[in-house]
Amino acid sequence: MIRPDQLDLSAKELLAIKTIAEYGSFNAAAITLNVSQPVLTRTVQRVERLLGLALFNRTTRSVEITEAGKEFVALAERVLNDVQIYLKAVQEREAEQRGQVIISSVMSVAATVLPAIAARYRQAYPNVTLHIHEGVHGTVIENLRSGVSDFGLTYLDDIAPIFSTLPLSTQYFHVLLPQGHRLEKRRQVSWLDIQSEQLVSLPADSRTRRLIDATAITNGLTLTHAITVTQFTTMMQFVAAGVGIAIVPEGALSAASVSPGLSARPLEKPKLSRTMGLVALKSRNQTYFANKMIELVMQEWRGI
Repeated sequence: MIRPDQLDLSAKELLAIKTIAEYGSFNAAAITLNVSQPVLTRTVQRVERLLGLALFNRTTRSVEITEAGKEFVALAERVLNDVQIYLKAVQEREAEQRGQVIISSVMSVAATVLPAIAARYRQAYPNVTLHIHEGVHGTVIENLRSGVSDFGLTYLDDIAPIFSTLPLSTQYFHVLLPQGHRLEKRRQVSWLDIQSEQLVSLPADSRTRRLIDATAITNGLTLTHAITVTQFTTMMQFVAAGVGIAIVPEGALSAASVSPGLSARPLEKPKLSRTMGLVALKSRNQTYFANKMIELVMQEWRGI
């Protein structure tokens, strides 16, 4: 009788036996395991020799598992499953200790939605470092394409097929006004109303600016972009100072609400909206930390 300390079996050997039993073929199992058939045959022979049991009846045409083989496969499945559970638990414990998540986000999301989500995430994973890369839509996409970031939060218009997308919300655009502006009396502001106004705008190559300009041109309007800035926070300061008005996405309004000297009105005739969501490379395997952050973004986005 073989003593337990003599059963020198590896997980790879257990997996080999299990795979042959599943496929009923040495050839198919060898292809699945990415090993040569002779190597797989020697593996089975070693296990059978060590056990003193025939696990398979082999002929030139077929492979039939024996009763002893069925019992051994059941044991192998339990052992492999226990190993997987153990490894997953170890990986999760390791993940709790250290790591980082890198997110690329358009500025309106980084300044409004992300802070509350990041606070909740840090409570759950205090040892994880978060890196937030703010920028325009094009910057977010390039960071994802180059592998700099784990995932991105941006607009879902015209996303290339190499990316996966997850819609999170639809944001409508508003007109941001300095207090006392003539349009404050309106419940809503039309595109015709702002045609004669001086605008504080984002750069011409930003996705937000291109969307605004395209809508204006489509409706036969000409806008005056008097001042160009690169941040929504800067834009709001200029508007509050009375330099001009601005067209901003709904997501930026939470920041505007805490800024003195500002008010906002819905932009109508036509309404302008965009879908915001999560973007990631389809070929990228997300880390444990990134997956947890993605889960939290999905859970918390609409509650903020």
